[in-house]
Amino acid sequence: MHAARYRSNGSAREVLELVTLPDPEPGPGEVRVRVVYSGINPSDVKSRAGSRRVEQEYVVPHSDGAGHIDALGAGVDPARLGQRVWIWNAQYGRRDGTAAQYVCLPAAQAVPLPDGVSLEAGAALGIPALTAIHALRLADISAGDTVLVTGAASNVGFYAAQMARLAGAEVIGTVGGDGKAAALHELGFRRLIDYKREAVAVRVQEWTAGRGANALIDLDFSRSAQLVREGALAEHARFVCYGSNDRGDIPIHFAAWLPRAISLHFFLVYTLTARARQAAIADLQECLPRLAHHAVEVYPLDEIVRAHERVESGRFAGKVLIAL
Repeated sequence: MHAARYRSNGSAREVLELVTLPDPEPGPGEVRVRVVYSGINPSDVKSRAGSRRVEQEYVVPHSDGAGHIDALGAGVDPARLGQRVWIWNAQYGRRDGTAAQYVCLPAAQAVPLPDGVSLEAGAALGIPALTAIHALRLADISAGDTVLVTGAASNVGFYAAQMARLAGAEVIGTVGGDGKAAALHELGFRRLIDYKREAVAVRVQEWTAGRGANALIDLDFSRSAQLVREGALAEHARFVCYGSNDRGDIPIHFAAWLPRAISLHFFLVYTLTARARQAAIADLQECLPRLAHHAVEVYPLDEIVRAHERVESGRFAGKVLIAL
């Protein structure tokens, strides 16, 4: 099979290479997926650059993807043969990701793709959509709540904003410029704050009659922790965070959190418990037909270096895919 791999960490141009590898065969409880599209996430390019050291002979990158099941290991339901599926955690903790014509993985990691949802959209789901749906579960949204989504134009935020609205919440999103707000405007989101030009907490208070938001879905704790002190969250609000640009010591103002009984929830989508992941997948499958998906840019496998550099540039608000 044709595949991309890297044998050491470094820049895309230095370490990514195109190779021919033996076609894999599924083991017991596994399926083999003929990959049609491989999705690239920021975590994939960070892993290749060095956030996760290469500890095996090589790594075939990318955790997300979509395609068709074309072979079954022992013990897998024969009805699964031929299914259209989306994939999660293909490369996390493993050598072989989706940047290859075939990938073998446990059957539970290849989820049936509902009719009407394209393979392009399926390849964009894994990390972003599961992050968004689990964050919403932790945020415990009720109809009528106000939810603040930071980075609402990001791949995670784009899904989280829609999921919160499906739950009956009023959504306020932060964006980094008018261009990144365009896709949200098309879906009818109007309460968007350009965090580069406006005071986020002031706008949130204005739109909530001074109460603050009931929940915050956050991608950068180092920037957003101060929003509590500035009054962006209401009493008993839930602050749910899945990332931070600064991974060091980040102070929080205790007197701003405790009197308002604000709860803080951290998680990594890669390491969800089996129970939490099953619940997240079930919820995602239910709402998937009602979700819009980001625009995609598709690159052939032999342009994987350009695709990685496109993700690293941060200039594209949509999803970058590799066509296999």
